Amino acid sequence: MNIKGLSLGQLGTNGYIVHDNGRGLMIDPGGDVEIINHWLKKNDVKLSAILLTHAHFDHIGAVDELRDIYDIPVYVHELEKDWLSSPDLNGSGLFPVDNVSCRPADYYFDEGPMEIGSFRFNVLYTPGHSPGGVSFVFEDKSSVIAGDCLFQNGIGRTDLPGGDHATLIDSIKYKLFSLADDYTVFPGHGPATTLAQEKKTNPFL
Repeated sequence: MNIKGLSLGQLGTNGYIVHDNGRGLMIDPGGDVEIINHWLKKNDVKLSAILLTHAHFDHIGAVDELRDIYDIPVYVHELEKDWLSSPDLNGSGLFPVDNVSCRPADYYFDEGPMEIGSFRFNVLYTPGHSPGGVSFVFEDKSSVIAGDCLFQNGIGRTDLPGGDHATLIDSIKYKLFSLADDYTVFPGHGPATTLAQEKKTNPFL
């Protein structure tokens, strides 16, 4: 299994394609569907699903285009089911950017083990940056795709609707930090890091 990061959308958000044996999961397609499609075709990967760490506008910009092209389902946490279609909730209506909206998700996440095709991973409920934030743990790769929960030497902002600083810190300390120190963290913005590094150097923790 491999994880490919792409810089996507109006804010250059990190979108990730988790792929193996010609199949893939698209995590947080923030925009630029042509960039995603170019990579998929070049590497002969077909998508099986779209997974959202949360439903802020910079993570969902290409959701509808991809779901229509590949006829695949979209997953999000139920607490953010209304955010996909609402610029005010997903944040695009609060900033000087293009309004973003898309159709409702097909399925909602439950915390715990999950399987989609040959992909097996764990869903961690990691709210704080947003009320329905989740992270995806790939044990075989010793990796976690953490959305806007934890960054290299930073954490997600909590001043947007539904954000809560204390909840975010608890998500990091009691959920993400429960994983082994050697886990690689793939964040929603900025470079990858490790849990060991963030425990040692992150000024917010």
